[in-house]
Amino acid sequence: MPTVSAHVALTLAQHIDAVFGVMGNGNAYFLDAIETQTDAVFTAVRHEQGAVVAADAHFRASGRIAAGTSTYGAGFTNTLTALAEAVQAHVPLVLVVGDEPTSGPRPWDVDQIALASAVGARTYTVGRADAAATTVIAIEHALTYRVPVVLAIPYDVASLDAGDVAEAPAPRLPAPLAPRGEFAEGMLDEIATALRGAERPFLLAGRGAWLAGAGPALGELADLTGALTASSALGRGVFPAAEYDLGVTGGFGADGAMGLVRTADVAVVFGASLNQFTMRFGELFAPGTRVFQIDIAPAATHPNVGGFVRADARVAAEEIVTRLRDRGENVGPWRETVDVVAARAYAPGDDLAPDGRLDPRSAARRLGELLPADRVVVSDGGHFIGWANMYWPVAAPDRMMMVGTAFQSIGQGWPSVVGAALARRDSTIVLTSGDGGGLMAIADLESAVRAAAGRGIAVIWNDAAYGAEVNLYGLKGLAEGPMRIPEVDFAAFGAAVGAEGVVVRTLDDLDRVAAWSQEDPATRRFLLLDLRISGDVIAPYQQEIIRVNS
Repeated sequence: MPTVSAHVALTLAQHIDAVFGVMGNGNAYFLDAIETQTDAVFTAVRHEQGAVVAADAHFRASGRIAAGTSTYGAGFTNTLTALAEAVQAHVPLVLVVGDEPTSGPRPWDVDQIALASAVGARTYTVGRADAAATTVIAIEHALTYRVPVVLAIPYDVASLDAGDVAEAPAPRLPAPLAPRGEFAEGMLDEIATALRGAERPFLLAGRGAWLAGAGPALGELADLTGALTASSALGRGVFPAAEYDLGVTGGFGADGAMGLVRTADVAVVFGASLNQFTMRFGELFAPGTRVFQIDIAPAATHPNVGGFVRADARVAAEEIVTRLRDRGENVGPWRETVDVVAARAYAPGDDLAPDGRLDPRSAARRLGELLPADRVVVSDGGHFIGWANMYWPVAAPDRMMMVGTAFQSIGQGWPSVVGAALARRDSTIVLTSGDGGGLMAIADLESAVRAAAGRGIAVIWNDAAYGAEVNLYGLKGLAEGPMRIPEVDFAAFGAAVGAEGVVVRTLDDLDRVAAWSQEDPATRRFLLLDLRISGDVIAPYQQEIIRVNS
């Protein structure tokens, strides 16, 4: 007869096709059922944090919910940083874990429900009679609220016979949030009127707009109003017309593009949280700009917002388009009179920095030219995040993922490759990571090489330091010893687990990327580029942070 763990596995596999994790005492029966009784694909990682990170990246790359799994105790506590990141980033996933027996905790058990709750994740505990139904409830909760959930299997319940698996209902998902009430309708009228009368209209979209499928409606709205467009870092590529798009706002934005944004007289924001980085610490818009926001958040998320509508980005954009159509087109000349290409250009950098090491700007620019066009970029956290975000354009928001930035963590890069590689099996997966984060998660270097094989590239920005800390606290005169890292040979690390490692000291060394791109993916190896960059070149977004903290 099927066990309780099999009930969980069989029900989960009806809705989730990817499971990542590390096997232990608490999830052994669950993983046995996943492997032998379902079509779900299990991918092993080497550290339990990687189980959650891979599931997180899988959703960001595909829009399909995935699962992570670990044993109880130390296995579970190893997942907490990644679980907190998924909560902060509003990423739905299910973490299946073992837990203390129903008879009470053993000496090595901890209060896992309290720990999960502390980082914002709800726990559902299965029993002998309700395992399938509880699994569906957990999936439904994750998808409805866009959060991770923990699904716990008590140790003494895991292997109990539970009878035939009853047919469980499919998770019920909420409909897109439509504007409701007279105030919402009135505000949509006001936004349409403001856009129609604007001389320099501007539209900004974030990841929420992408998740809502708002791209086509936003493209039509931009065409009707003659607006320039831009996105948050997590929404790049959401607007269809690149010729009128200023790229990413905030610290990753080009100075010329951000200068144009400050001249806008009306700005409408769709599905972007307007955090401090997107808003350039409050300086994205000029004081006279009328700013409207449309989001599923309960209220406006920035004091600069003068009008707010709580609604799904696609639904609201379509309603504004309808209002503008009814009043006739009024496309202004603004976007036709500005040089968008020149405005969104970045500094090219020098071949080498004054200290003789590689200038990260020129390396990033050259890599942007060489990396395959089908790339899906996954980013760890650290000072280096500016380079890929500035110099490596991608086609859509699900092709640039920053796992870790919501919780301000590092060390989630390597396992992100695992989730993205399974989600996008026909794309080149490119990791961008620093030496600090790369070392922190080094156990899953092997997982990344195994998962992405001949279609994976890792770019390690190796400045022998925790660059963000050096830039912020070293400049304040604090002791730099704890901020420095002995220079590590990441190329050798990669070779040890089957990758091709290349130490990059000059731009010419990057020519290996062009040759690699022409080779047969079935025979080439994962390519790891160890870029020996100068720590003296500070990314523009980091300069903003330094200025604000000074």
